[in-house]
Amino acid sequence: MKQVLQHARTGAVSVIEVPAPKLLPGCVLVRIAASLVSAGTERASSEFASKNLLQKAQARPDLVREVIGKVRRDGVFSAVNAVRSRLDQPSAPGYSSAGTVVAVGEGVTDIEVGDRVACAGAGYALHAEVACVPRLLVARIPSDSAISFDEAAFTTVGAVVLHGIRTAEAKLGDVVAVIGLGLLGQLTVQVLKAAGCRVLGMDIVPERADLASRMGADAVSSSGVDFREVCLQHSGGQGVDAVLITAETPSSDPVNLAAAVARDRGVVVAVGTVGMGLERKLYYEKELDFRISRSYGPGRYDIAYEQKGRDYPIGYVRWTETRNMEAFLQLLAERKLDLQSLITHRFLIERAQGAYDLITGKTGGSFLGVLINYPEQPQESRRLELVTKESAAVAAPLKSVRIGVLGAGSFAMSTLLPVIKQTGGVDLFGVCAANGSSARHAADKFGFRYCATEESEILSDAGVNTVVISTRHHLHATQVIAALNAGKHVFCEKPLCLSEDELRKIVQVNSKQASAGRLLMVGFNRRFAPMAVQMKSFVQQIREPLALHYRVNAGYIPADHWVNDPEQGGGRILGEVCHFVDFLSFLAGAPPIEVQARALANGGQYSDDNVVISLQFANGSQGTISYLANGDRTYSKERVEVFGGGSVAVLEDFRRVELVRHGRKQVFRSRLRQDKGHRGEWAAFANAICGGGAAPIPFDEIVASTLATLRVVDSRASGQPVAVDAASLTTSTSYGHRSE
Repeated sequence: MKQVLQHARTGAVSVIEVPAPKLLPGCVLVRIAASLVSAGTERASSEFASKNLLQKAQARPDLVREVIGKVRRDGVFSAVNAVRSRLDQPSAPGYSSAGTVVAVGEGVTDIEVGDRVACAGAGYALHAEVACVPRLLVARIPSDSAISFDEAAFTTVGAVVLHGIRTAEAKLGDVVAVIGLGLLGQLTVQVLKAAGCRVLGMDIVPERADLASRMGADAVSSSGVDFREVCLQHSGGQGVDAVLITAETPSSDPVNLAAAVARDRGVVVAVGTVGMGLERKLYYEKELDFRISRSYGPGRYDIAYEQKGRDYPIGYVRWTETRNMEAFLQLLAERKLDLQSLITHRFLIERAQGAYDLITGKTGGSFLGVLINYPEQPQESRRLELVTKESAAVAAPLKSVRIGVLGAGSFAMSTLLPVIKQTGGVDLFGVCAANGSSARHAADKFGFRYCATEESEILSDAGVNTVVISTRHHLHATQVIAALNAGKHVFCEKPLCLSEDELRKIVQVNSKQASAGRLLMVGFNRRFAPMAVQMKSFVQQIREPLALHYRVNAGYIPADHWVNDPEQGGGRILGEVCHFVDFLSFLAGAPPIEVQARALANGGQYSDDNVVISLQFANGSQGTISYLANGDRTYSKERVEVFGGGSVAVLEDFRRVELVRHGRKQVFRSRLRQDKGHRGEWAAFANAICGGGAAPIPFDEIVASTLATLRVVDSRASGQPVAVDAASLTTSTSYGHRSE
């Protein structure tokens, strides 16, 4: 199918072929007929993307601070690679569309195939022939109405208008001023008139003021000075009851004009993006109520609402974003709004570039409602061939490691796939992501033969002998089991799973596949870091139990980040602490047999991710992990200290290792690049597959580290020590236990 993408580095817009999106639970697949181009949001995005690096830095100093912090912590090369990866990732514009439902996901019971719907949401209602949209970002077009798809494509903007009016508490008979008569303002004028208000409009462009007059405004002006008089004349000299600012400008003139025309204790609502330099005297003397209207209404930016379909009870929240969408469609059905007069341009999807040339001013000319239209029968294949089998066969013989990848998120794109690409003896066959544009971008960037949005395309491909899993955490266990059952070698980025039941199932499946030579590897990359290997060699000579300390300055992430979601990420303990449990086990040379975790009181700010963990290992070694989200991110992230046998080993952020014994100190540094072992990890895994050798990390060690991490979560909840009995899941042993 065709989709519009915008390149973050240059701002260039292109229309490319991508696989149709996968149908996800709680969502519907919609064949799009029309989508609305946002002259505000999308123009701003285009203008920012088209800036050079210096201009981007000036516009976003917050991002510059992030980069500087990463340079200090991880080195110049690591920071440069991260920036390049971010700039290489295209964005998928669009947030308001309409079309026909072609498939309904699990859990959706009130939408049917064939329903005509309006769709909302950045990241969902994209400029694409087919879209996968969560249920609560979809509103059914009344079946008995004559609403066209072109009109329904305005529904998201309509919901923004309705929420703005509700925020202003405009009532029947109120005198309401609308400042800024672009698309948002024109719709606001019409909805206010439908609600029985007297409406006064202002825009510095006379043609837009005239259009608002034709759309029903009681009076209009294109001069701020004149508009003050207009408002006084139509309010009995008192000033207007409410002002809705629907302009798009960095200037603060609109907010101060609003204060000048409002009555005593009136309400001013900023709906558009405007300057916020309020003149205090104006607002103070009238005791005005200044409010900001947030997008489509309650539910917006709430992951539980938008992504998981958890609606708010109507008795408590009357007008959610979904119900605002439905109300706007009802106004259209009753023909109380004139949208045809607002549509100035239509572009076929093949010529969508023209829409962006228009809204960014490249072609000149005025515009208002700009639509993209789509064919009735788009290509809906969920696999897109980029290299034909014939050309691939001619190009090169098959290599020993033939890879199919599940997941193309930020870690895969910035770290994992570049390392795999550089590994010798590797063929990149297919890459799969639920989002077709992400799959296509990964395929183009790294040279995969095809991209897909259904994991079955990878698992059923006889040419693929190794599956790499880099999806969100809740999918790992199911995908590992499916890949093993398909007879593939499996590399799973940590964590392996999120529950003991999942771990037990993986152990059972792996025991059957291991005998057939299939390898299961988990991305515990720190074992393979060059400095970690030096450290291991050093402490391995110690013939007594070790004391190990691991301090992790993890940094704060918001509670609503997907990693903190118990259903998708499992929390930061399962998602990241597994790394550190495994690394201490690797250094100790023995599995953990008991863990105890105590969390710091967080007062609601943190997500139980400030925790101190004690580990006891089978050979008597003792370890602690201080995993902290309450520090400064610019400080070093990781520090490991090992004491024993008259020796000390210290590893600082995988950029400096210090080894001390008998008064002799050895220090090794890497100033420009941090190496956490991803290259070594993949070289070892590829060599094991090619040579038919054992897995680089013995499976029982993977099981022990994973089970110990699960026990950390249990101990954090109870505050008590918890035993780790990995032997209950697997009976093989491979740790080299120390003599004591």
